Amino acid sequence: MASRPPIHALDPAVDEHLQLSAFKAKFDVTEFVGNVSEKLIAQSKEDAGPFDPKPFIRTFEAAVDKLIAVRKDVQAKTEQMEKGVRISEREYSKKMAELNRGFETVGNSFAGMESRMNEVSSTAVRIGEQLETVHIERQRAQAAYDLIDFYNQFSRGDTTRLDTLRKDGRTGRRQVAVLLRRLNTVAREVDLPTADNTRENIEKYCEKFEKEMLNLFDRCYRRGDPKMMHHCAQTLLEFNGGTSCVQVYVNQHDFFINNVRASKPVEDTVLWNTIPDPDAGAPRSETGLTELFAEIRATVDTEAQIVKAVFPNPPVVMQVFLQRVFAQSIQQHMEQLLHRASALSDLAYLRVLQLVHIQATVLVDDLKTYELPAVAPRTPFEASEFRRSLTGAAVPGATTTTTVSTMLESAMEELFVPYTEGQRYLERESRSLGTLYSTLLANFTRYHAKTQKPGKSSVFDMVVNQLSAAAATTATGGGSSTSAQAAAALMRFGGYNAPQKQDKAGEEPVRDEDGLLSVETAETMLKWHAEATGRCVELSPSSDVAKNTFALLRVLSEAMCTAYVEAAIETAQARVEAADGKSEPNLQPLLTLRLVDLICHLWQQYVNTALLPLASSSVTIRREMVVFNNQAVSRLEGGANALSQRITDSIVSWLSLQLAKQKKNDFKPRNDDLSFARVNTEPCIACCETLEKVRDAAKLSLSGKNLEVFLTEVGVAFHSLLLEHLRKFPVNDTGGLMLAKDIKSYQDTIATFGIPSLFERFEFIRQLGNIFLVRPEILKTYITENYLGRVDANLLKPYVALRSDWGQFEKGFNDGVEETDVVAGKGRLKDRFGRLSGMMKELEGLKLEGFKLSEGLVMPSIPTSFAGGFSISTRFG
Repeated sequence: MASRPPIHALDPAVDEHLQLSAFKAKFDVTEFVGNVSEKLIAQSKEDAGPFDPKPFIRTFEAAVDKLIAVRKDVQAKTEQMEKGVRISEREYSKKMAELNRGFETVGNSFAGMESRMNEVSSTAVRIGEQLETVHIERQRAQAAYDLIDFYNQFSRGDTTRLDTLRKDGRTGRRQVAVLLRRLNTVAREVDLPTADNTRENIEKYCEKFEKEMLNLFDRCYRRGDPKMMHHCAQTLLEFNGGTSCVQVYVNQHDFFINNVRASKPVEDTVLWNTIPDPDAGAPRSETGLTELFAEIRATVDTEAQIVKAVFPNPPVVMQVFLQRVFAQSIQQHMEQLLHRASALSDLAYLRVLQLVHIQATVLVDDLKTYELPAVAPRTPFEASEFRRSLTGAAVPGATTTTTVSTMLESAMEELFVPYTEGQRYLERESRSLGTLYSTLLANFTRYHAKTQKPGKSSVFDMVVNQLSAAAATTATGGGSSTSAQAAAALMRFGGYNAPQKQDKAGEEPVRDEDGLLSVETAETMLKWHAEATGRCVELSPSSDVAKNTFALLRVLSEAMCTAYVEAAIETAQARVEAADGKSEPNLQPLLTLRLVDLICHLWQQYVNTALLPLASSSVTIRREMVVFNNQAVSRLEGGANALSQRITDSIVSWLSLQLAKQKKNDFKPRNDDLSFARVNTEPCIACCETLEKVRDAAKLSLSGKNLEVFLTEVGVAFHSLLLEHLRKFPVNDTGGLMLAKDIKSYQDTIATFGIPSLFERFEFIRQLGNIFLVRPEILKTYITENYLGRVDANLLKPYVALRSDWGQFEKGFNDGVEETDVVAGKGRLKDRFGRLSGMMKELEGLKLEGFKLSEGLVMPSIPTSFAGGFSISTRFG
């Protein structure tokens, strides 16, 4: 079908939008239509008549025809291009198939070539191995031939060939060294008639060769030629291990030559003046030792570089050098220091030993950084030489089995073994502690020894006997324990070396201050012991720290608990017991109890904080330490328990003595004016003054629960005395007022104790005293009220019978009592008595709680007997 001819020619602007190029970019239908009809719309708006669609129809019809023609052109071009692409694809596929066949052919060729190469290489390896075997056999044969030849030459005394080889530079000397080593080995194995003569010739030549090499090494060393030194060292290493070369190097080193010190070391005046003083801190450095170690560090730093450059086995040489440093320089200086310190005291000796150990440990740690590499790699020539060795023996020194760090640890241990092995260190440490404690407690021990009554067995006597037995063990036994040594020192400085009981002529007299306990002294003893324990940890092997710590704890216990605290307690007891019963009691021992409490608290804290952690590595030893500590504290508890009992007994005895001074008619006076002029009776005033002194002394020395329990015991005992006292004296009307004033004074004084449990007791006493003041007609009613109502009237009759008017109302009072008994019966009597008893027991229950000193010590009640024991509240388990 033929295309219709265009009815209307397109506008050029519209035709431009219908070209193929307009559709190659981004195409938008709305925009396309707008561009085609834009001019027509403008013309239609200009025409004033009605809308005419014909221009639009004609334009769009022409545009559609144009677009159809464009589409046909595009389809034709597309078909043509697709045809060309198909032809190109067929050509490309054909070419790729040809290339694949070519690559397969090449791959097959290479595979065949590789297979043939593998066959050839396998054959070449087998041939190489065979050649190597033949070469080695040839070398061994040549070496055997050379050895036999040289051996025969030595047997004839001919060394011309060997001399020529020896003069052939470095390589010749290395070969001679190897040959001589092998000839030496062969000569020892050959058993021929002329073998001895030949062996002698070989040995002489070896000695000659070694001397020449050593002389050459020495000359190079003096000239400072490290390359030739290295050659000599390597040659001697191949010859006999190089030991002689190393010895020459070390022996001729300037450090050791200069350190054979003829001059005196630098004098450290400050150190030697303070080191024997236990109160001065332990020294941390010594001038001569510090300078020596600084010189060692500088020398080793330099020598490490030289040794690494000169010797083929630097670790071995460095070990020999450092061993010489420790064995000669350090040990020599250390012995000088210890010899001088031992002349001063054991403490100075031990402090110097610790000082050297600390600084030597730091030095060892610094020297460990100079860990040199193992033996230098061998050259191919050396490797082939050793492979051709007939004996197959390795060259001495060719391997290093011990590192420099290990050698330094061993040298450090060997340096201190003479001073710490076995029990040497521990015995000296124990002896030093014993001496220090004995010196510190010398006046204290003499004071208490003189205070004890002769002929009376006491804890102090037991202590002296124990110390004597322990000291005898030290004197007679071959080995001695640490406790025995400490005991011997205590006996010696305490004045018990001989059985002399009289003061030595010219001996300094003891003072009362010498016999007092002191917290400062206890702290000093603990400080000295802590220093000794620190040395123990420093100088003892880790496996022995727990055992040695326990041994030092026994020394401390012997001095601090036995010779110090227990002696003070025993003396205080002796003084209380020896005091005149008719004199006012001495309350000074209360201060002793206070000091015992503080010292025991220090002891517990020290053992728990400083010593027990050191025994954590051994469960058995730690358990033994806990048991030992508890036993020591228990001994102190027993002593303090007995002392507190004696103090309270003396107070109660004195109060009883004062009450006994009460006159028969004090409460039955005749002159009323004179009676009213007196405020209190003399026994009342004396008892109140005594109670006030006890209160003040107790509050000064005790505190907390301890104070409460002690004052409660005194109050309860005084209450019992008053109950008995009131049954002894008749009372009239005026005397009743006097008695009431006395009881009021007692009650007011006890109230100042501040103990609530005593208020009821003395309120009961006050109400009991009022029965002498009330009128007879209300007496029966009065005794059934308040605290008196808790007691059966029959129990109060002994007190009521002391009234001066008792005879006037006795019959009526007895009738009332009997009537009460008929109504209530014996059960009521027992019930009332039981209530009083219950009240008393409730108050006396405080006895069972024990008397606690500060934070640790516990004393039982007083005065008659102690229900509990003296104990430390904090125990270890």
